[in-house]
Amino acid sequence: MRTRLLPLLIVLMAGMLLALGFPLADRIAGQEQQHVIVDRIDDTARFASLAQYVSSRNEARPPSEDERLRALQEELRRYHDLYGIRAGVYYRDRTAMAAAPAGWRAMAGAEGERAYSESLAGRRSHDPPQVWPWQQHRLTVASPVVRDGDVVAVVVTESPTGAMRSRTLTGWLWLGAGIAAAMTAAVAVAYRLTGWVLKPVRVLDKATHDIATGRLKSRVAAAGGPPELRRLAGSFNEMADNVEDVLERQRTFVADASHQLRNPLSALLLRIELLRLEAPHAAAEIESVQAEGTRLARVLDDLLDLALAEHSPADLRVTDVARLAAERVASWRPLAGGHDVRLFLSGVPAVTGWADPVALSSALDAVVDNAVKFSPRGGEVEVRVDADGDEVTVVVADGGPGLTDEELGRIGDRFWRSGRHQNVSGSGLGLSIVRALLAAGGGRISYERNEPRGLRVTIAVPRNAPEGGGRDLPDGG
Repeated sequence: MRTRLLPLLIVLMAGMLLALGFPLADRIAGQEQQHVIVDRIDDTARFASLAQYVSSRNEARPPSEDERLRALQEELRRYHDLYGIRAGVYYRDRTAMAAAPAGWRAMAGAEGERAYSESLAGRRSHDPPQVWPWQQHRLTVASPVVRDGDVVAVVVTESPTGAMRSRTLTGWLWLGAGIAAAMTAAVAVAYRLTGWVLKPVRVLDKATHDIATGRLKSRVAAAGGPPELRRLAGSFNEMADNVEDVLERQRTFVADASHQLRNPLSALLLRIELLRLEAPHAAAEIESVQAEGTRLARVLDDLLDLALAEHSPADLRVTDVARLAAERVASWRPLAGGHDVRLFLSGVPAVTGWADPVALSSALDAVVDNAVKFSPRGGEVEVRVDADGDEVTVVVADGGPGLTDEELGRIGDRFWRSGRHQNVSGSGLGLSIVRALLAAGGGRISYERNEPRGLRVTIAVPRNAPEGGGRDLPDGG
């Protein structure tokens, strides 16, 4: 969830920073250019004051006017040599009063023509368009030379913009560094914030998964986060307590009922046996009743085993699964031979996993029993042990009739048996007990078709210790 929430927050924060950054970048460029323009306005005003009384264009000038003109020309030359800024004073008829460099005409370009024309109207030229760092434009500023209320000449300056663009670019780099730093800080804060918000959700998800896989004692530990999520965690714990209490009552009822019915049923079966001895003429009917009673006793035993399997905690320890499987195969081989079924073991010779040896043995017994029971005479049952990633698997494959897709979806349900196998002895609880035994230790059982025919049952237990640990002692079962 954090991977989906963080990009959304980052995009929003980036958009906000960029929305602030672009106006700031424009302001930085505008301020740098305005600073240059103000300096040029001061310079043109100073030159205008020098040129104010140099208005005659006759060859014979008064000595004072000639002195002012020479001073103006010298000032413009030094100004150009020192700053590299072109400057000139032009009469209304566009002839030059003085210019530096010599012969420079400000009106040669469109921008100079615009500034000159605006100043002839008696006002300073408007600010030139914004020059951006990637442009090579020059700034043109013009001011009128006014004498006795009339515009007698125009002062024009044309400034290079390299230094100004460099300062603008430097300001932008500092702005970009600030935005990057702010973005980094915002991402760090967002990461911590989402972690703080989602921590109760992660804890709740883990507890839900634990309960769904049979670890009903799992609860949501106290954690930080918003108050609403903390209340949700508390409500979840209350719900889990109530569910566990209901299930515990159900298990207790099944166990008590099974236990309490066993004694009367045993007494009833004993009386039926005595009745058969006393009434040999009704032996067939009595034998049928006795068979049903025996089947009912088996169902009660399986119900009690199921209640105990769901209630008892697993005694997890490091178990040599291959050795345990070999022992169970050796134990079942005589029965398989009696059914003319070849039972054999394959796979790795030794591999350890975390399991309850008793529960795993019981699960293997139930699965191998079914495989031998449903295999035809002359068939084979293979028990294969493998290490598959983080799990140790025991696959029991037979060549029996197998199951349809619909039956594969129902196998393992309590009291369910395929309609094709109703004549085979059993209560329909064996695989339910297996599933409960494995789930208590973090294991699982799955079913699939065996090609070309039959059923493949896979029992898997973890190779590493689950959370909560177990006894770190090697055990072969």
